[in-house]
Amino acid sequence: MITDVLKKGKLLIAEPSIIGDLSFNRSVILLVDHNSDGSVGFILNKPLKYTINDLLPEINSNFKIYNGGPVEQDNLYFIHTVPALINNSIEISNGLFWGGDFEIVKELINKGVISKKEIRFFLGYSGWDAHQLETEKEANSWIVTDNIYHNKILGKNAAQFWKKRILELGGEYLIWSNAPENPILN
Repeated sequence: MITDVLKKGKLLIAEPSIIGDLSFNRSVILLVDHNSDGSVGFILNKPLKYTINDLLPEINSNFKIYNGGPVEQDNLYFIHTVPALINNSIEISNGLFWGGDFEIVKELINKGVISKKEIRFFLGYSGWDAHQLETEKEANSWIVTDNIYHNKILGKNAAQFWKKRILELGGEYLIWSNAPENPILN
């Protein structure tokens, strides 16, 4: 469902018109914070070639790392669905949480307590200054929708996630679902 309301927990779907933007072309972003100072989100569908073990050898796991956005790409962030296990988590909405005690996270992953469907790691984040996201939305850079997947969103296939969301929107967006990522290749 398309909405005009920007608030944490909503999804930002890149309009097909943002072609050429390397960070946001065909992105689906979970908005984890939105207030009068600005907005923060993580790109859900841009996996990198790294695993958590590549970055932190003390973690014995092959959980994928995702490109969270162009800001602070040298920092690791995470969202999850297990706040009872991870102290100091910040609730986003719909059973989704951001951050928490990373030492506990490392221990739980090494013990096999947390699965890939319960946590996702990101290098960097997507950030907007005060009113910047509203301006981009008004310029038709983003479609704002409800997160109909709630806390199951972390288990979604990243490769087809943008296309699937565009198909679910229907109407004028259907034609874009099969367009090549780079229209010059058409």
